[in-house]
This record gives sequence, structure tokens and C-alpha cells, in this order.
Amino acid sequence: MTVDLLAIAAHRDDAELTCAGTLLKARAQGYRTGILDLTAGESGTRGSASLRAEEAARAAEILGLTERRNAALPDAYLQNTDDTRRVVVEEIRHFRPRTVILPFPVGRHPDHRIASELGRDACFLSGLARYNAAGEPWRPHKILYALAYREDPIKPTFVVDISEQFAAKLAAIRCYGSQFDGAKAAGEIFPTGQDLYSLVEVQNAHYGSLIRTRYGEPFHTPETVEVSDVLALSVQSM
Repeated sequence: MTVDLLAIAAHRDDAELTCAGTLLKARAQGYRTGILDLTAGESGTRGSASLRAEEAARAAEILGLTERRNAALPDAYLQNTDDTRRVVVEEIRHFRPRTVILPFPVGRHPDHRIASELGRDACFLSGLARYNAAGEPWRPHKILYALAYREDPIKPTFVVDISEQFAAKLAAIRCYGSQFDGAKAAGEIFPTGQDLYSLVEVQNAHYGSLIRTRYGEPFHTPETVEVSDVLALSVQSM
């Protein structure tokens, strides 16, 4: 079952936190969307792998995903090896996405950092006709790095306006009550004294303000973005 846009995340709930609004917007635009969770979350302090599977299924319904899959790699022990690359290559060949969203390469959680490197390597290897993995060769056209919750001074390459999608994004995040109810931090989100749901809103409101909208999700690309019509650029300068 192929998709147009695929988010690859280390844990169930990571994609919801970083790019759920963009997935929802793509879905509303008629694109097929998917999530590949690399681990089941069995090492998490709160909840359990089975409970997070139920929560992820509910979130997938809210997001309107074409498909959500789990690579069953070890949570908190994620590595970029020949074996794990082959697993992710086979998943990419299954989804055959044009665009892939990955975690940012720098992160507090080791799994997030490894997931970014592993995902990028697998996107390249998936296109090699003689690479020893199941499925037909496929290489995504574009890789986007989710930039949400970063503290380092990296300016987003672009921000997606998710003002109309934010309520549904927050509903998808709230599906993970075992992880977030009563929490004041999670993953790359550091505590400020507010509850986690308020932190998500503050972060999304900040990035939305950069493009003069209510809510936004930031992304980074190492390559330069092409602009075809300078008169269509929408963010006011003065």
C-alpha cells in the first residue's frame, strides 16, 4: 500500500508530536500518508508496548493515515547496522513514498538521533537494485527533517501552516494518555512547569508566528529550496 508522505519515527507518539499537522494537511490535500514507527516503546517508563499500540491505532484514525506500521526494532537500543538498515529498507520499499519526514539528526534521546541516521541511510540504500533486501528498489525524492522543539539556533528552511489542523493534531497527541497525561516533558520537549499539551501549543504557536499564522510546524532541508514565483511568497517582510 503505497503512500506519498511517510513519517519515520523512533517511537509511537513521536510523529504526532513533530509533524501530525503536516500529515493531516497532506491528507486534506488528497495525498496518502503513513507512519513507520521503528520501535514498539517497550522500554518506556510509562505505559506498555501493548497499550501504546492501542493508542497509536487511535491516533492513526484521527490522522487519516493510509497505513501505519511498526518495524519492531528494540526500544532504547536502536542501532544503525546492516540488519536494521535492511529492515527499514524493506519498509520503505513497501511504502514507496515520494517524501519522507525524519527526526532531526541532533536529539536528547539516543533513539531519535539514531532513527534520523538510520532512516536517511535506508532511504538511499532502498534505491539500489542489488541491495540485499526484499521488495522492488525505491528511493524517495525528498527528505525533510522535523525541527520542532529544537533549542539550537537553527532557522527552519520552511514552516507549514497547520492552523486548521492543530485541533486534530492535539487530539491525536491526547490519544497517548499513558505517556502524556500529567506529564510536563517528553522526548525533546523540556519542562517549563506547564503541562505537556500546553507546551505543544506554545511551540506550535511560536513557529506559526514566524509565518504570521496561528500554528506551524518547522522543517529543515540541507539542500536549498527552489522558488518558482517570487511574487507568490506569502510572509510579509514589513
